[in-house]
Amino acid sequence: MREIRDLDTVELILEAQGVLDAIRGPERVVDAGTLRALQQSGNYAVGLFDEGRMVGASIAFFGPPNSRSMHSHITALLPEFRGRGWGRELKDHQRTWALSRGVGNVTWTFDPLVARNAHFFLTVLGARVTGYAVNQYGIFGGGDAGDESDRLDVKWALADLATPPTGDEIVETLAIPENVEALREENPREAYEWRMRVRREMAVLLGRGLTIAGFDAARGYLFTK
Repeated sequence: MREIRDLDTVELILEAQGVLDAIRGPERVVDAGTLRALQQSGNYAVGLFDEGRMVGASIAFFGPPNSRSMHSHITALLPEFRGRGWGRELKDHQRTWALSRGVGNVTWTFDPLVARNAHFFLTVLGARVTGYAVNQYGIFGGGDAGDESDRLDVKWALADLATPPTGDEIVETLAIPENVEALREENPREAYEWRMRVRREMAVLLGRGLTIAGFDAARGYLFTK
């Protein structure tokens, strides 16, 4: 049986920290004390359980007063449980939870080189890209494997999901690696070259006033005027 539960005990908090550490390695996303404080102060902190085992977690906290927004710090599954639609279940749960508390938007950031996330966030969920930042968090030793942490900012308008652009709406595309996470393990130099290439081309396209309006697995990011 699969279920999503609040992290409302110390034991669950510690279990969630273990799951997140297993996913991100030495780059600890959030420590147990901070996670407990977020949960106790009314923020979103849940675990996804399969047959009683926690296999994923999602953490978000409220944004500035009067913004009606939350920032999703992390939503992640252990690698062996990906590709089953369970990440969508977690995000749908987060969306329902947020709407029930008067939240209209959820924001987060992600690495623009990770194709599976670009597809999930922009195509499946219907989130919108709102900005691009170079090396937003410095150099990570975990999720980015020592690479600089360029990020796309996204906003998920919960009552107004975006639809991908089509046909003549698309004026430019920007390709990314099919699997940059594997590439970082096999050929770090090539992965870094992709980072620099995408950074340069992203700056040019956004500098022309274009907007990232979607993602396609074959073509990459889809830009519109």
